[in-house]
Amino acid sequence: MGVIGLIADTHGLVRPEVFNALSGVDQILHAGDVGEGVLEELAAIAPVRAVLGNTDPPGTPGLKKSIELTVDGVRIHVSHGHELGSPTPKRLLETYDADVIVYGHTHRQLVTRAQGRLVVNPGAAGHRRFDLMPSVGRLTIVNGTADVELVPLV
Repeated sequence: MGVIGLIADTHGLVRPEVFNALSGVDQILHAGDVGEGVLEELAAIAPVRAVLGNTDPPGTPGLKKSIELTVDGVRIHVSHGHELGSPTPKRLLETYDADVIVYGHTHRQLVTRAQGRLVVNPGAAGHRRFDLMPSVGRLTIVNGTADVELVPLV
């Protein structure tokens, strides 16, 4: 079993609630728009991998264009989503062939299951915008099956 913390759109802010919400995860995947100092703060919880968002300066150390990894036979793709213009589950599923697709950019929480695959936007964990509740996700993989829980940061 593996538990992966999912976070996006921190824009330089790590809320104190993030530490409890992601406590005990094996690793953290950040889906972009990271901001200064965020990766170092999150590393106090678990190892962190992150992708470049549209507000992150190109060439920022530690940020990749995308992340592809496999956990217990489950293929995971992480990107910010802005590379598709306006990311939607349909567009993401057509573009990436992973079992789990994690993205950010829209700041809107979303969990969609389609064709036996999972598309997840953990929501924006940083500054509150658009009257949306800040949140993160916990992706659990057991015996090759992925499930996700969105955790509000209140």
